[in-house]
Amino acid sequence: MQNAAQDSDPPQAALPDPMRAWLRHLETNRRYSPHTLDGYRRELHFLRELADTARLPLDKLGNGHIRQFVARLHAQGRGPRSLARTLAAWRGFYQWWAPAIELAGNPVAGVRAPKAPRGLPKALSVEQTQALLDRPPARVATEPAALRDQAMFELLYSSGLRLSELVGLDLRYERTPHYESRGWLNLDDAEVVVLGKGGKRRSVPVGQEALAALRKWIGVRAQLVPAAPQPEDAAALFLGARGRRISPRVVQLQLARIAAQAGLPTHVHPHVLRHSFASHVLQSAQDLRAVQEMLGHANISTTQIYTRLDFQHLAKAYDQAHPRAGRKS
Repeated sequence: MQNAAQDSDPPQAALPDPMRAWLRHLETNRRYSPHTLDGYRRELHFLRELADTARLPLDKLGNGHIRQFVARLHAQGRGPRSLARTLAAWRGFYQWWAPAIELAGNPVAGVRAPKAPRGLPKALSVEQTQALLDRPPARVATEPAALRDQAMFELLYSSGLRLSELVGLDLRYERTPHYESRGWLNLDDAEVVVLGKGGKRRSVPVGQEALAALRKWIGVRAQLVPAAPQPEDAAALFLGARGRRISPRVVQLQLARIAAQAGLPTHVHPHVLRHSFASHVLQSAQDLRAVQEMLGHANISTTQIYTRLDFQHLAKAYDQAHPRAGRKS
């Protein structure tokens, strides 16, 4: 719940001419939306009030004054995200106005809002994940779309893939004069090769449950392949109803539908399965470096959000810890 300091409106005395001129510039030249302009107007009122209280004209404010203003707003209950929006408005105003009046510099330059606390991403429990993926046989139909969905969601959880990585997968590695795979499935080696953020490629193991679901889907995949597909669609591992590479939106909608059918008490989107993968492996294996490598995180601090424990090798951690790996060491 937001506190009163965040909900209260600033005094509505007329803004100084430079501020009103900047807002007109944003409206007419930059085509900003009324909603954005209202937000900027609110933040400029705060700045005018603080400058008036300090008995300083806007062109005399320095970096130190801006820092004091931010500290005062923070003490009044403004949160990090709110203060970041405030500073963005103030910084934009001075960036436009300072050159016009030959100010030495932008007094808001270098001022940053306090960092917002980084919470743990939402993840399903092991029991909720099993309920999602181990639906009664009657609900897992034999039609291609149902088998495709089961394979997609098993793979998301099995390997901790991002949604973009999942839809970018090909049935196998393809390279022609007109097309080359970005990511692909390697059934023989029980792994997927994906192209992650920053163009970094990595290999991730695939568990037995996901492999079984993938084989069932691949057995019926040809039913969705059109007569003359484009190279990118012909290579795709997962296809939509019209035989095109499946879109991220279809994956999201199908997962949400199946989660609702499974009776899960929360909205489930693809990244939830990635978070669940990371959390469940870490709970069992306590191998932070292995999970970092499987998730494709460039910095281990990104992976550390999943645990506060101390952790001490990739395939071993996966085989022994993942609830659906189905492998014996």
